[in-house]
Amino acid sequence: MDQELLKKNFEGHGFKTSFFRTKEAAAEYLASGIEGKRVAMGGSMTLKEMGIYELLEKKNEVIWHWVTPGEAALKKAREAQIYLTSANAASETGELVNIDGTGNRVSQTVFGPEKTYFIIGKNKICTGFGTALWRAKNVAAPKNAARLQVATPCAAANGDKCYDCSSPERICRSTVIIERPSKGMEVEVVFVDEDLGY
Repeated sequence: MDQELLKKNFEGHGFKTSFFRTKEAAAEYLASGIEGKRVAMGGSMTLKEMGIYELLEKKNEVIWHWVTPGEAALKKAREAQIYLTSANAASETGELVNIDGTGNRVSQTVFGPEKTYFIIGKNKICTGFGTALWRAKNVAAPKNAARLQVATPCAAANGDKCYDCSSPERICRSTVIIERPSKGMEVEVVFVDEDLGY
């Protein structure tokens, strides 16, 4: 992970950045800086692997549809002051790429709360925008489809690649590229020098 390059390009695009060697250090940083807030979390294996929900719920109201499933949790998350998620890919040139099926996760990252954090493991960092988009479509999305056991060709093939299907259960419905934070939003990209999530 080229920390200097990532800092230069992401901060040049208006993002804040922070860097950590381990997921534990990143989780502690987030937990120590978020207190007394309404926090929502996007569906993310990265966040699950970090155990961040358990840390944040000690001093915050945390909304996560993986803990309390249903439409009510998704709607309540819209009222959050802080939003945590990951991205399917991050480009060294300073862009974040996310693919979503429901839209709750990507909508919060482009028109969202007081502050949004993206936690990015080193496995998600790509050299350029083209490779980041390829990774989101052919690595992250198929693995998520397989995890969710949806009836799609990529899930049937154990998440090996995208087949650009037309399945009603397709989870690739919205592809969002964030080149810079939306006006009025504060976005911090938390880079972790470990593999995290898909």
